[in-house]
Amino acid sequence: MPAIECVLLDIGGVFHLPDPTRIGAAAERAGHPIDPAAVPRAHYRACAAFDHPGDALAPPWDRWWPEYLKAFAGSLGIDDGDAIRAVLHELADEFVGAGLWEYEIPGAREGLRALADAGVRLGIVSNNDGSALDRLRAIELAQVGAGPGVAVECVIDSGAVGIEKPDPRIFELALISMQLRPEQCWYVGDMPGIDAVGAARAGIAPIIIDPHDDHAPDQRVGDVAFRTAVDLLSVAATL
Repeated sequence: MPAIECVLLDIGGVFHLPDPTRIGAAAERAGHPIDPAAVPRAHYRACAAFDHPGDALAPPWDRWWPEYLKAFAGSLGIDDGDAIRAVLHELADEFVGAGLWEYEIPGAREGLRALADAGVRLGIVSNNDGSALDRLRAIELAQVGAGPGVAVECVIDSGAVGIEKPDPRIFELALISMQLRPEQCWYVGDMPGIDAVGAARAGIAPIIIDPHDDHAPDQRVGDVAFRTAVDLLSVAATL
């Protein structure tokens, strides 16, 4: 792998996943109980199914997001029409708030520290609600500058800047902030159709977290190629 200076990171699917307890409660309300332990696996399967490159500047979220939720529900074993409609209604309500994404992925904190110890510069680029920096700081995972968590140089939050992935301009904001060229960076995310596409269109090499080997061997979404990693520790090991 080429030497790089910076690793930019997503939050969802890299550090945090949907809270299995809340997802389980939503399915229960819809009359279709699930095993909450299956929720992390369901997220990554839905990410693999959600592979639409689309229009980076105007993503059709009204069509894309229901497809993710449908794949998510199907991965939880809810696959008949009436059941899916009931569960999707409850899941849609849960996914509206960023507070749902509070389940910390085991080993993610250690992986972030390993990246910092490897000597690369770090930044965050996330589709979020404007509170990403405050939430990362509150749980002592990361902050801009010195503090109890790992120091990152920027947190680019779509809710704060008004641009969201896969629009490449959100990645360009991180490059401008850190005064870096695209070829000096990797971007680590979890959704090929959002993260790999957006990063690649900004000239940044994408890496997709794939702990269950869900992606096809050719590892492409549309015309965008990406590589996969099991977790952040495995990304750090390649530096």
